[in-house]
Amino acid sequence: MFWKKKKNKSTKFDCSKCGKAHSEWPALGYISPDNYHNLIEKEKAELAILNSDFCEIHYEDQIDRFIRVTLTQKVNSSCQNLDYGLWVSLSEKSYSDYKENFNNTHHETGYFGWLCSNIASYESTSSIPCDVITKGGNERPEILPHKDFEHPFVQDYYNGISKMEAESRIRDMLKKAG
Repeated sequence: MFWKKKKNKSTKFDCSKCGKAHSEWPALGYISPDNYHNLIEKEKAELAILNSDFCEIHYEDQIDRFIRVTLTQKVNSSCQNLDYGLWVSLSEKSYSDYKENFNNTHHETGYFGWLCSNIASYESTSSIPCDVITKGGNERPEILPHKDFEHPFVQDYYNGISKMEAESRIRDMLKKAG
């Protein structure tokens, strides 16, 4: 599916799949991993480092490492997909490799990670195992939940969600942001 932006500066797009104009849905972005979000302000200041792509939490006996990723959710009976900006935890080795190659536009590889964002409409989605696929051109990595992991979110990822459910998630996220 390819989107072509109309010449006026609206958020309407002509869909090459169905030929109709659509309003672009916003991506559902999470500012930080839940592990960071759940810290009290003093802990955030003393233990954590957070920017738009990386997060580290330095506990006395361990360091937790997170990167920002994307996930694209298929929306059944729609020409659009629902995009997410999520966080995953990586091992020290994978995190170091990703960080060292962050500005390398040709670095493409895969890592194992754990989802660390709780997605509204589901019971806890933290700790869903995922493959993390880096992309050339310095785009954020994309995640693929492990298909054999029993969780409604994983089932919905592979089977798709309804347009009504996608729009409900967008409304809920916009309410929280506003």
